Amino acid sequence: MTFDRTTTKPVLVTGAAGLVGRTLARRLADRQRAFIALDRTASVTEDGIEIVGCDLVDVHRMYALTREGIDSVVHCGAFSGPMVARDTPHAMVQVNIVGTANMLELARVHEARRFVYCSSTSAYGVVRSPGPIAEDCLLQPASLYGASKVASEYITTSYAQQYGLSAASVRLSWVYGPGRTTDCVVRTMIEDALAARPTRMAFGADFPRQFIHVDDAVDGLLQALDAESLPRTTYNVTGDTRVTLGELAQLVRHVFPTADIVLQPGPDPVDEFQEQFSIEAARRDLGYEPRVSLEQGIRSYAEWIEARRSGRP
Repeated sequence: MTFDRTTTKPVLVTGAAGLVGRTLARRLADRQRAFIALDRTASVTEDGIEIVGCDLVDVHRMYALTREGIDSVVHCGAFSGPMVARDTPHAMVQVNIVGTANMLELARVHEARRFVYCSSTSAYGVVRSPGPIAEDCLLQPASLYGASKVASEYITTSYAQQYGLSAASVRLSWVYGPGRTTDCVVRTMIEDALAARPTRMAFGADFPRQFIHVDDAVDGLLQALDAESLPRTTYNVTGDTRVTLGELAQLVRHVFPTADIVLQPGPDPVDEFQEQFSIEAARRDLGYEPRVSLEQGIRSYAEWIEARRSGRP
């Protein structure tokens, strides 16, 4: 790590009650690094991490909470995914775009060492050009969520260029794993298998998706946070695999031989077709390398789901 270990200023983590933000806060706690965990509603995680309630558009409270200064920002707070807030587009703009601008200005005022924006491969939209797709591909978002990520990336890059803020946007692919409770095809297949229920989907047998385990996603964000320098302002971070949902079903059957899963051909109605993304820039500049294979990730996710079902910690 290249960050200043002598600093007592905290890393500010937004979206700390979400899948990625919560895992990131836990990793910082394990490393005994100072941090402030924020989310819209105050809570305490199962790991005992205190999450301070603060809306991304409440700038007065944000500045009050950080009046002693911050070391850096990892901005995970947002509506997460094209399936979320589809009927409230104004809220999507306020939270995902204005909220990012608020966090960037906070980082600028506090002269933060680094700003890491948690973006998404949804920024690309539909991508049918031959892969692997590098970061400089034309962005053509197909959803308001994707457009909010593009806008936030451009604002982040502008802060880096105009104000000298050391900043990068990390484009995560479809994140899954322990802690994800929102809509997730991996979780659906696992939960159905555990309950001896059939899984039936009217699409997806031939539809590709690029998954990343939450631990790998957090690795990428932390490596962007602590890199000595950022030669780029955008990085793809994925699990480096691209499988159809039919192939995902085969992996779930390998873990649960009695799983009864039938998928019909056709695209996911709320997702975009995308060729495989290149992670070479993240490998080269950040030292990123995915550690969790899709089968390993399915097993770890299944263990977490089983533990929750049985009431175990």
